[in-house]
Amino acid sequence: MDAAPVATSPPHRGGVAAPALAGIVAAVVGFAGSFAIVLAGLHAVGASDAQASSGLLVLSIGMGVCGAGLSYRYKMPLSIAWSTPGAALLVTAGHVSGGYPAALGAFLLAGALVVLAGLSERVTKAIISIPGPLASGLLAGVLLQVCIQPARALVDVPGHAAPVVATWLILWVFARRWAIIGALAVLALTVIVDPASGHHHAHALPQLTLTAPTFHLGTLLGLGVPLFLVTMVSQNVAGLSVLAANGYTAPVRPALVATGAGSMIGAPFGGHAINLAAITMAMCAGPDADPDPQRRWIAGVANGLIYFVLGPLAGLATVLLAASPVVLIECIAGLAMLPTLAASLRTTTDDDTYRDPAIATFVVSASGITAFGITAPFWGLVAGLLLLGARSLKA
Repeated sequence: MDAAPVATSPPHRGGVAAPALAGIVAAVVGFAGSFAIVLAGLHAVGASDAQASSGLLVLSIGMGVCGAGLSYRYKMPLSIAWSTPGAALLVTAGHVSGGYPAALGAFLLAGALVVLAGLSERVTKAIISIPGPLASGLLAGVLLQVCIQPARALVDVPGHAAPVVATWLILWVFARRWAIIGALAVLALTVIVDPASGHHHAHALPQLTLTAPTFHLGTLLGLGVPLFLVTMVSQNVAGLSVLAANGYTAPVRPALVATGAGSMIGAPFGGHAINLAAITMAMCAGPDADPDPQRRWIAGVANGLIYFVLGPLAGLATVLLAASPVVLIECIAGLAMLPTLAASLRTTTDDDTYRDPAIATFVVSASGITAFGITAPFWGLVAGLLLLGARSLKA
């Protein structure tokens, strides 16, 4: 059923400039603050520079089409983003059985499961019914491997990493929203002065690179299913919560079907997942975007359209990171993910009822193990659910 936003303030007859600017700023901040982890994740599962650049481009196109289209259709700020926790999962997973084509098969499965969740109310409820602390424990375990990289970078490449981390720290204290963007700017300067030895040149103009996905059972279970879970719980559910907090009743099923289908279309080109945004959604859906809730959909449309401008920058972004030491790329990703890790750990341990199963999920997910070709995050969720089930038997 189509839903309309609930007005919480009197109608406002201002122009489009304020909400449009809010949407544009949200897109620029979202893109600049997290593209490094997307490229790092794609490289980790075996993508070449050209394939990673293609993935970033197709994600931007998908975000633009879905974000602008859904916002205009439902007249609410439905901001769409790539799955940043999903990209962190790729970094943690590293090389998977079957290589990059098998990773694309996992991307395709994750998108298909989101579509299924949108088509089936029962599936949606089943996913949402996974205890939040367990889902947060899985996400925290994935993010831990990424968030330790700044410490490693300071030891391995101190000359590059120290200015980056110092810039991030200063801006984190005085202008937190710009901390990652400032760190990226310093990274660019350090790389220009002293590029990584032996780096190969990437193309400044991105091209869509089509790769046929393959299907490897271990990779589907170990990467595809966790990618679906972290995308649903940490992105889609969070985005819906942001909308609800701002007085909107979101079109849940159409949004899931659209973003899931967009993810499936983008998968053969390297796109891992698109979904409802959380942080940029808050920037577009809140009162700062426009005093009138019925006009904030303009921010959602502008947010989507600007990705068509940012998408072609994928090639330049890849050039920058191709000239950077790998550990430095992961350093930027780790700094970007620290707030998300902190929030996940807090949710993991807050509820006494689920604390032990959630910690088990976290520990196993962070272990980096691979069993039967299936990676740690899947086994982490299994461990948490088994502990939860065992305790319920005693009760």
